[in-house]
Amino acid sequence: MRQLQPDTLIKNPLGRPVVSSVVIACSADELWAVVGRFEGFDAFIPALARISMTGSGVGSLRKKWFHDGNIVVEQLNSHDARTMHMTWTTIYNTLGVARLWAAMGVESLEGQQARATWTIIAEPVDARDKKGFEQFIQDFADSALDNVRRLLG
Repeated sequence: MRQLQPDTLIKNPLGRPVVSSVVIACSADELWAVVGRFEGFDAFIPALARISMTGSGVGSLRKKWFHDGNIVVEQLNSHDARTMHMTWTTIYNTLGVARLWAAMGVESLEGQQARATWTIIAEPVDARDKKGFEQFIQDFADSALDNVRRLLG
């Protein structure tokens, strides 16, 4: 009998990063209080019906239910409130995403402004629709950060 070896289905995605960014007239702390809450993305993504958390801090799981019936489960990989940066990985979804890694960061700018930057690297289940998939991811992130601007602007 063959000896079992450690394995995993979680793999980092390959591809071109999709980057969305927004500059808002507020402090970096105010901006991080919105986009830096892993459990609070429903505050600026209206498509989310609700979020539930399993655990807290790095390693916790976020389950997102969308109004259209889709579900996404993600794991928080890193979270640093001091540097205002976090990363996460999708481990299950019904959206047609094979693999997804994301980062959210906030930086302070001159003139009482701050920038939030959301970086996403993702692969579609159907590789034939890579261009449409990347545009979907870009539009989703841009819309979410535009909602942040409306909340804080």
